[in-house]
Amino acid sequence: MRLIARLGSLSLAVAALTVITAVQMSLVTVDNLIDYGTNYAFVQHVLAMDTTFRSPTLMWRAITAPGLVTAAYVAVIVWEALTALLLLAGSAAWILRRPGWGRRLSASGWLLQLILFAGGFLAIGGEWFQMWESSKWNGLDSAMRYLLLAAIGLILVHGLPGGRRE
Repeated sequence: MRLIARLGSLSLAVAALTVITAVQMSLVTVDNLIDYGTNYAFVQHVLAMDTTFRSPTLMWRAITAPGLVTAAYVAVIVWEALTALLLLAGSAAWILRRPGWGRRLSASGWLLQLILFAGGFLAIGGEWFQMWESSKWNGLDSAMRYLLLAAIGLILVHGLPGGRRE
């Protein structure tokens, strides 16, 4: 009976979601490194705004300088890697039954994930660079999936007894 109670607990749900998102963000990071060219092309097209409606009043926002495109892509990869590391550390803390550390590390990882996908992809990519207008280089649906997992994780982890409710 004790095992069943533990299986249905909020702590175990948060731990499981931490592990799942840690694996997911680790794979995203590795994929961006081993398939660099494909994912670089995505960033390049979004920043260039070359598959949008090309409104003259907005095209001044486009970035085509290779150095800036590379810097943006590397920044995304580093951000993803840091997110993955925090979530992996949070996973380890949950597995080692260190819930305080698990909460803090999981929340930190999910916050970085939220900032990247809501701020970076939805707001900056989607609106500033008008990614929503592109039928080919549109990552908004994918960004929403990552954002949703991070938001659910943050809601759950802050709902834990002893979790911060600031």
